[in-house]
Amino acid sequence: MPVASDRKDPADDSRRRAPASGIRTGSRVDDIKRSFLDNLFCGIGRVPRAATRNDLYTALALTVRDRVLKQGVRTLEAYTEQDARVVAYLSAEFLPGPHLANNLLNLGIMDQTRQAMTELGIDLDELFEQEEEPGLGNGGLGRLASCYLDSLASIEIPAIGYGIRYEFGIFDQVIQDGWQVEITDKWLRFGNPWEIARPEVAFDVPFGGRTESWTDAQGRFRVRWVPETVVKGVAYDTPILGFRVGTCNRLRLWKAEAVESFDFDAFNHGDYYRAVEDKMFSENITKVLYPNDEHGAGKELRLEQQFFFVTCSLQDMLRVHQALGRPLDQFHRHWAVQLNDTHPALAVAELMRLLIDKHLLDWDTAWEVTRSTCAYTNHTLLPEALETWPVELFGRLLPRHLQLIYAINHRFLQNVRARFPHDEARVGRMSIIDETGQRSVRMANLATVGSHHINGVAALHSDLLKQYVLHDFAEMWPEKFCNVTNGVTPRRFVAVSNPPLAQLLTDRIGGAWLQNLDQLRALEALADDEQFQQQWHDVKSTAKRKLTDLIARRTGVAVDPTSLFDIQAKRIHEYKRQHLNVLHILTLYLRLKRDPQADIPPRTFIFGGKAAPGYDMAKLIIKLINAVADLVNHDRCVSDRLKVVFFPDYNVKNAQPVYPAADLSEQISLAGKEASGTGNMKFSLNGALTIGTLDGANVEIREEVGAENFFLFGLTAEQVRDRLRRGYCPRDVYEQNERLREVVDFIAASDRELFQPLIDNLLLSDPFLVLADYQAYVECQEQVADLWRNQPAWRRASILNVARMGKFSSDRSIRDYCEQIWNVQPIEVAMEAIEPCCNKD
Repeated sequence: MPVASDRKDPADDSRRRAPASGIRTGSRVDDIKRSFLDNLFCGIGRVPRAATRNDLYTALALTVRDRVLKQGVRTLEAYTEQDARVVAYLSAEFLPGPHLANNLLNLGIMDQTRQAMTELGIDLDELFEQEEEPGLGNGGLGRLASCYLDSLASIEIPAIGYGIRYEFGIFDQVIQDGWQVEITDKWLRFGNPWEIARPEVAFDVPFGGRTESWTDAQGRFRVRWVPETVVKGVAYDTPILGFRVGTCNRLRLWKAEAVESFDFDAFNHGDYYRAVEDKMFSENITKVLYPNDEHGAGKELRLEQQFFFVTCSLQDMLRVHQALGRPLDQFHRHWAVQLNDTHPALAVAELMRLLIDKHLLDWDTAWEVTRSTCAYTNHTLLPEALETWPVELFGRLLPRHLQLIYAINHRFLQNVRARFPHDEARVGRMSIIDETGQRSVRMANLATVGSHHINGVAALHSDLLKQYVLHDFAEMWPEKFCNVTNGVTPRRFVAVSNPPLAQLLTDRIGGAWLQNLDQLRALEALADDEQFQQQWHDVKSTAKRKLTDLIARRTGVAVDPTSLFDIQAKRIHEYKRQHLNVLHILTLYLRLKRDPQADIPPRTFIFGGKAAPGYDMAKLIIKLINAVADLVNHDRCVSDRLKVVFFPDYNVKNAQPVYPAADLSEQISLAGKEASGTGNMKFSLNGALTIGTLDGANVEIREEVGAENFFLFGLTAEQVRDRLRRGYCPRDVYEQNERLREVVDFIAASDRELFQPLIDNLLLSDPFLVLADYQAYVECQEQVADLWRNQPAWRRASILNVARMGKFSSDRSIRDYCEQIWNVQPIEVAMEAIEPCCNKD
């Protein structure tokens, strides 16, 4: 089904040129057919009758890429001509999702391409399914970065994303005997038709060794880094096209290679391993996303990865800056570098090194440029997630940077002592070097000291950041702190993921909502319209049947598409409290076992998400979910009322059919632990009602959609802190709640040895207050059931959820960044009009 926005009249945009015609870039059906066949034959060397499905997908991807790259060239020309300030978004993770459908949507040629493929006897949906997802991220952080690249292009902001081209991305997840098993994600095994290798854009990356200091002829103190090893970073570009605009930015990923990949002398002397040793060492740096850092080698590799992509990215910016004839002391006027969490925080020290050691700027000028260039987004309130590096490891791998950090810290702490005299405890907390225990480098402190702005990602998160995590810094520099609530792109998560809903929205309120999500407010007038409610129900039912079929194929579990789809899909972590959800499922199960006639509406519980390979408790929670699924789904007394599904290998591609099908979105993390969340936004934008705590962006979602359209339960962040201050004893909660005790004992009795670590965790410490929130959660779920029984009221609440989600567009987030932090203006890029699908020559 074509997305609704294909109906937009291209003639309304005065910046569009005449429609293009031609085999490489034309938008007419015949142009696309000819271009596709040309790419299949000349680009891949296949004829249609001998082509595999991957051949057909690749040929179409190249066909679409031609049209995208034409806009990429025009974009670079426009940025150069207008001397634009460019946003450089540095992130260790990007999760762009499949590119094909998204680019067809943004180009406005979805219908034309579908017709072209149909006329060639090819099913376009099968080609969508063929595409591998670039597994370049772990979860929300990487997907947020990709939403922001989409919005940067769509609202015409000059930008480039910088990251790592991991050969093996986030693992593929399979479930065996209820346990998560990690399989290598070989996302590049068939190549990647969207990327363009840029071997001429390559930079040396030094590691280890020593430093040497001297005074040069001009009397300047100089330092030379003499590295032990040097690898090379090579650029790979992926075009990022905006929605129905001319702007096409780039995602530039770095691949590690050896400076000399083959030692011919060693080979001639029979030392075949040493002949390729440098190549093996170098390529390891970008081999895998997030190596297991529980051991020393993993930590070292992770630090190498972070420095590798940071220095390549900064060297690239300096290369472009100088090629355009700009003075280096004006670097910050042309580049806005955003640090997406602490992974790129080394940019502060590395930019100082490049400016001082390589380009001979004096310290004060270099520091002013660095602080005026960098801004830092914090994404966590969990102390263990704030990165630190042992000084010993840091100094061994990056000796010059440790010297620079000591110097930055010395000057900074002088300012702290001047501002807060006789407060050495504060000095210790604010120091970039943690002197307690094993000395370590605090990356969040480095990022905060070296940035002109620090932002949280939801109003509550930003407040807690200033009150607790970075409290001392906020007292010293209140003007540096601000909030930018996260957002998601409606192009990917409605138009691509949920075409029937997109079509309904466009039919009733027009297509402008895809570029201005506030337009969804017009749906409020339709919330009580019986005909519209029925159409709304039909769209949701279609999505649920699609997911039902997918679940049956992937898991073998048959679910009832008319039941309430209760979905919790996100990374598996104790603070996200998937085990609280399981406690509720078992509460319903045991109630039905006692009273088979109990009035419990049919409900399908769907879980999705991956646990970090080294996170044993999270993996045990997955095992528990699957054990409960096995119990419930095979019990004939309840299986027509309850079903439990663990949907494996949850990623962007697999999420696209999940969001549209949800009736209820589980956002039940402990208040004060989730920075923002974006899954909550994607579910609400597709008509799911939320059950959740006052955590992260839940607070703002509830404010927007209305308290009556949000199922709220649980302790607030302040109540959590008060409960812990007074002394929290989870066993007392367990002893005093008969239903809770029954459920916990049932788990223990099912397999005491297997689940004992989880039971002990809940009864002895319960670090995320699962038991404390259990009763409120169960009672809130009764409210869910009550509203579900009243389908007109449920549909009305669902419509209002979508109608009031305008704030949570990533377009709004990017505009906030532009206004509050980056001081960047949009630049218009000309584009061609698109021929309507019916026009063919």
